[in-house]
Amino acid sequence: MSTCNDDFERPFDFEPQQLDDWNTLRELCCANEKYFDSHQDKNGVRIRAAFVAIKDYLTELQPLYREIAGFASHFDFDEDTLGNGYRSFLSLVDKCIMYSELICQQIHDQKDSVFFRKSYYMKEIEACSQLLASLFTCLQHLKTMYSWSTEVMNDGKLSLFPLEQYSTQELLSIAQNVNQYCFYGRCLGFQFCDSLRHVLKTLSFFMASFSEMYYSNGTLLGLCTNSIKYLLDPEARARRIVNISQHADISFCQAFWFLSESAIMNMINTSNLAINQVISIPPEELVLPTLDEGTISVPIPNSHIGKKPIHVRLLSSKRRLGMVGSGGIGGTLCGLCDELIIHTHGGGFVSQTSRSHEIYLRNWTVTLGVPILSIDYSLAPEAPYPRALEEVLYAYAWALKHANTLLGSTAKKVILVGDSAGGNINLGVIFRCMQLNIRKPDGIFMAYAPVRIEFIPSPSRMLCLTDPLLPFGFMLRCLKAYIADNKKPTREHENEDVKSDTESFAEVSESDLIALALSPNGDGANDDQKLVSLPSDSTLNSVSLTEVDGAECPKAQAKSREYINRFLNMYRNSGLASTSSPVAMNGSVNRNGNNSGQSNKSWSLFGWSFGRRSSKDSRELNMENVISSEEFVFAIPKDPFLSPYNAPDNMLANIPPIKILTCHLDPCLDDCIMFARKLRSLGNKVTLDILSGLPHGFLNLVQTSKEAMEGSEICVRRIKELLEL
Repeated sequence: MSTCNDDFERPFDFEPQQLDDWNTLRELCCANEKYFDSHQDKNGVRIRAAFVAIKDYLTELQPLYREIAGFASHFDFDEDTLGNGYRSFLSLVDKCIMYSELICQQIHDQKDSVFFRKSYYMKEIEACSQLLASLFTCLQHLKTMYSWSTEVMNDGKLSLFPLEQYSTQELLSIAQNVNQYCFYGRCLGFQFCDSLRHVLKTLSFFMASFSEMYYSNGTLLGLCTNSIKYLLDPEARARRIVNISQHADISFCQAFWFLSESAIMNMINTSNLAINQVISIPPEELVLPTLDEGTISVPIPNSHIGKKPIHVRLLSSKRRLGMVGSGGIGGTLCGLCDELIIHTHGGGFVSQTSRSHEIYLRNWTVTLGVPILSIDYSLAPEAPYPRALEEVLYAYAWALKHANTLLGSTAKKVILVGDSAGGNINLGVIFRCMQLNIRKPDGIFMAYAPVRIEFIPSPSRMLCLTDPLLPFGFMLRCLKAYIADNKKPTREHENEDVKSDTESFAEVSESDLIALALSPNGDGANDDQKLVSLPSDSTLNSVSLTEVDGAECPKAQAKSREYINRFLNMYRNSGLASTSSPVAMNGSVNRNGNNSGQSNKSWSLFGWSFGRRSSKDSRELNMENVISSEEFVFAIPKDPFLSPYNAPDNMLANIPPIKILTCHLDPCLDDCIMFARKLRSLGNKVTLDILSGLPHGFLNLVQTSKEAMEGSEICVRRIKELLEL
């Protein structure tokens, strides 16, 4: 089943209404060209030239558009679910023509007005002509890409992925031949729904401005001046964003995306929760039963950074029996829930945490009435593959073991939910469950997830050239950071003593655990108060549900409160409680810890420090760091846990019921379509939803867009179906 608007509910061909749009634009161009033919000033000449260019590109585009429309339907999931990268670019052409028609009509209606701003409309119509030219170039590349599609899949349809001989070099060559500036200037967001256009322009302005603050060593006044120009000058903003995409390193991507952790993002969270508890899982032996009635020890995460605690966030709209933080006096205490949702967040494998994804998870847990456990896995490049997979697997196994004693659930029905990178990791967890012969989740929901972590071209991956939230260079560097060819999984920490914030819990009494359950945990508590480090399994198993959730005597409560306060002070002082970016931040203190003086005064925004920096600490945008084929040519392992699409058929056939959601304008669209087609051909229970007018990562924009909220509601419906609610 698909969820589409009118742009995708018809085959791509020149139907009457669509043909009218092309003809109307051509007629407006002819009329305006004739009017400005007598204008000899600079602006008039350039306006006329832009109209001539639009007419020429319309003539060249039409046969190419028809040709691609003729084979685009060959790649659809089914006749009711229309969508693939070819269709997406044809839709971009349609939206471009509609946008250009709007600008041409404004010029036609206002050209004789005394208030007509010729210089303004000159830039507007030139932007439209450049946009049409870039889309023409993209369609030419799509035609070439179609000639590479020679592999026939099990469903009898051609693959959207080319053979392996076409890889990094072709992808980068396409990017270099397309003028990307027009997608980030005056026309930015033209392809998305109306409610998101202003939001995306605002985010792009912040990206350009943040880059000035992140890399500049100038004064605050200079930074503000440079930032304002990106608000007033769309062309300057476009140049800055494209330059950032091509030259910025992965640390900038992390820093910018971590802004969603700021107080501004938290202000728009609306649903109040009874439980919002951060839990720190100690890295210790974890034994689970196997499907053949044996037992197995789940591997403790150890790759790259050694054994560390794993933080998870428990969200629930109800206080439940056996749930951490549900104790105390007063209020309704509900029984155990039979369902449990385990969530793995997105963020390109390099950024974000469960906190930034609360913006939609809060609504989900209220609507579903089911506890959600969101996992904060370690991020690349500090902790590349397979660290995140190891941690999510361990947290999943821990949740199965402690669902009824800490999470308020019997875990009769457990599903994995993940967006973007989180969806990829969740698929790897399912494969690891198969290997370990332990219980698999009962279903999986994933949104706009990449399933083939390789530098290969596909029609939808070209959408990165137009995407304001996931620019081309950002995508490539995120994938490279996660793959990390220069870092191999190590076992050098295997015999180390684990030094963490859980060490002091070696001998925790039952009353201490009770106090942890009684500690502040709802939306009124801060994150320091919400964090709970768990004692060893021996202590957990000795505490009954009644003891955890019952009232405590004042003496024991006072003792436990004192203990918790000591722990929280230690936690705050250690700096472990921070969920902000791992990227180093330069402030007014130099490397020796001394105040750097007047010349290094700094200021902060959302917790990030900016201002004058010493030469040692300054950041520079390396303009020589251009995207090149050499930068992205390295061995990528043929690992099904990294690229689930490449998993053998016997593993794919045993994936539990899966529901996939993606967007027509998502660079991961083809990944989702091809994965759904492959699973269906193997007999899996799979459904695919394709949403229109929304970008990759739209779930983080639900509070700013009606269409994004509607997309989130579709996610909830699919999760309900998996849970059989």
